[in-house]
Parts: sequence; C-alpha cells; structure tokens
Amino acid sequence: MKTATSGTRRALTTWGMAALLALSAPAWAQLRIGQPSGFTGSVAAGVKENTEGAKLYLDAVNARGGVNGQKIELISVDDKFDPKLTVEAARELVTRQNVLALFLNRGTPHAQALLPLLSELKVPLVGPSTGAMALHDPVHPWLFNVRATYQREAAKAIEHLASIGIARIAVLETDDSFGADSAKGALAGFAKAGIKPVLQDKFPRDKPDFAELAPKVHQSNAQAVMIIGSAGNTANAVKAIRAAGSRAQIVTLSNNASEGFIKLLGEHARGVIVTQVFPNERSVAYPLIKEALDLAKAKGMDGVSPAMMEGFAAAKVLVEGLRRAGPNPTPVALRDALEGLRNFNLGGLSVSYSPTNHTGLDFADLSIVDATGKFRR
Repeated sequence: MKTATSGTRRALTTWGMAALLALSAPAWAQLRIGQPSGFTGSVAAGVKENTEGAKLYLDAVNARGGVNGQKIELISVDDKFDPKLTVEAARELVTRQNVLALFLNRGTPHAQALLPLLSELKVPLVGPSTGAMALHDPVHPWLFNVRATYQREAAKAIEHLASIGIARIAVLETDDSFGADSAKGALAGFAKAGIKPVLQDKFPRDKPDFAELAPKVHQSNAQAVMIIGSAGNTANAVKAIRAAGSRAQIVTLSNNASEGFIKLLGEHARGVIVTQVFPNERSVAYPLIKEALDLAKAKGMDGVSPAMMEGFAAAKVLVEGLRRAGPNPTPVALRDALEGLRNFNLGGLSVSYSPTNHTGLDFADLSIVDATGKFRR
C-alpha cells in the first residue's frame, strides 16, 4: 500500500489548515458592505453618482491591499426607491449575505424605515445619502451621518436669497418626511430674514402632477421658488413652472447635486441654484477634492460631481472605521470604532463622533448651474 509523499502530506495539511481557518473565521472576514438604494426610479441618477464616488475610493483602497489585508466588497441592491423594499433588501443583506454594515442608502423615509432594523440586528448604517434632522436628533446608536442636514441647507438658501433682495419666495415640497424636514429649515431661514413665503404647497412623492401647482407659482408673482423633491420630480416641476410662464429663480437642495439632475432639466438647467454639502468639486485646495480628482483621472474620468463627492467622503469614513475595528471586525466593533472617531481629517474637513453626536460634517454652500451645464460656486 502506497503512502502519501511528503509533498502530498504538506498539501493536505495546508488544505486542512485553510479549511479550519475558513470554518473558524467570522462571517464578516471578507469586509462585505451592503447598499440598498434606488438604482432605478426618480433618484437613480444621483444614486449612481453617489456609488461611483464611493467605488472610486474603495477601489483605490482595495488596489493597495484593502484594510488590514482584507478587501472590501460593496454589495449594491436596487430598492426601487421604495422604503418597504429598502428594509427587505437590508434584512437580506445582513442575515443572508453577512454584511458588516449598511452604507450610502438614499432617501429620508428609507433611512427612517431602517432604524428599527439597525437596532434589531445590531448593524451600523454609515453615510446615508440624506440630510434629515431625524437621523441626527435624537442620536441613533447605530447610524453615522457624514453630510450636513437639509435644514441647514434650506435655511442657508433662503437667507442668501433674502440677502440679495429676493423677498417673494415660494416653497413646493414633496409630501413625505424629507419634504417636511427640509421645509422646516426653509421656514427657519424665512424667520431669520424677517419674511414669509408667498406660497407653500405640497406634492405627492409618487407620480406628482404639477399642472395645478405651476400656475399657483406664477400667480403668486414669486421671484424665486424652492423645490424640495427628488431629481425627477424637481425637474418636472421646473418644466411645468416655466410652461406656466413663471421666470422665478429655481432653488433646490443637495439631494439633486448630480450631473444626472442637470441632464433631466435639459434646456431649463442654466441658472438653477443647488445647495451643496461638500466643497467645490474642482477646488484642489482641499486635499479631499484633489485626492478624488487624481483617482478619477487615473481611471480616465473627466472629473467628479458633487454627488460623487458625497459617496467618496462616506467611503473614507467607512474605511477608517474598518481600519480601527481591527483585523477581524464585527458590526459591533465597527460601530464602536466609528463612535471613537475624533477629528478625523477627510482632507480639509474634519469628522468626529461621540455617544451624543453622530452628525459628521456641517458644511453647507450654494452653487449655480452655468451655461455649460456645470455647477459653479
């Protein structure tokens, strides 16, 4: 009877050790991250750009060997911009695909719908693409924001309009938690400026018809109108307002800070004001922007959009949390690592968290779409 050669024995021993390690390793050793978001529907353009920005950074990290020797796998799932599907997809990602964290989902009602699940499954959500105040206050122990709030953006925009002599301002808001939250910020801006909106009205999130609202805007003699809604709905509102004869200045929030939104606006894009929650995407004075531009150039891309910068920054925070969570991270270890983050330099912007503060950044600015279809500051 033949016996195994020493080489064969070594191979069997090596295979056996590898199998044992595989069986004993935690389910999260692959650094799998789940992203349930609206890759189809009215927010698809922005979601895709968010994700491109995140992948720009994650791909660079993986090319350098990953985090603590392990590569990051981003598992993106289309929730069709439906909060119910967001929760279903997230549960599947956590319980069946063993993701370490949820990441960069889009939508205020969607992120709010995830909050009970985060507590139930004890898994963090990092960098939701929404600025809802409800995700900041009260602090949720498993949710880590990266970007500023919609209330801050909306207030800043109204205050800016008032400062340049525009006092007749209308507000159209989507009839959901995102719209209500953002409108609250706008009203704070009105109060600070000592004026009131000439019109404030709502439209449904799903398949709105602006045939009635647009004439109201025109009849109000509004000099400007703030539209709080998804990219598709906002673009349709703008077209209806213009068709009704109004030449009011259009203002919207950073959820529409994507090149895809500009394309949806078409001939009506020029002059639209969009609030921003990151520095000018061409400002290389910020190391964060320069890093993103350099990585984009290396991939043969023309540049980065504001929506891409949101994903890029969120990915940087996620990676730093993974690094600090150690070589065999768990969702709990990642949560604890993020909460211990103090003055982490993203590249000219600093991020800190604590048990009583999961806000992240507070940067807010304004941009305007120029004649070439680019955001200008």
